Amino acid sequence: MNAGAHSDGVSRPQRLTRRFPLITKDTARPQGGGRAAPGDAPAPVRQWPLLTVIGGVALGLLVLSLDAFRAGILLIGLSLLAGAVLRRVLPSVGMLAVRSRFTDMATYGGLGFVIVMLALMIQPKPWLSLPFLDDIVHFTVR
Repeated sequence: MNAGAHSDGVSRPQRLTRRFPLITKDTARPQGGGRAAPGDAPAPVRQWPLLTVIGGVALGLLVLSLDAFRAGILLIGLSLLAGAVLRRVLPSVGMLAVRSRFTDMATYGGLGFVIVMLALMIQPKPWLSLPFLDDIVHFTVR
């Protein structure tokens, strides 16, 4: 078998460069975007990392609708942080992978961290008080 022939006997031209072609035919799968379970498993099992994060956010929205504002927002933020951890530790996370691993971790982790911090500072009776933020708000509002 020569270098350009494949197992089906069809000869295809070899790419001589690593550059991407000018016209692409489809989109490349993100790093780690493969199935989280074997292909013969049902769809929910194959996508359990995404369903875990979405389920946590849905539970947070449910708690939020039951008038437990701080707890609901905390659940939403912690679900996003869990998504960042899942994206880091699992080799394949299915549809939870949207971009490169680093970008997904930074996005999920950053948004989750900000949401958790805001939930901890919700008025009245914040669980976390950062005095320099009060100074920033007073300086910008004046």
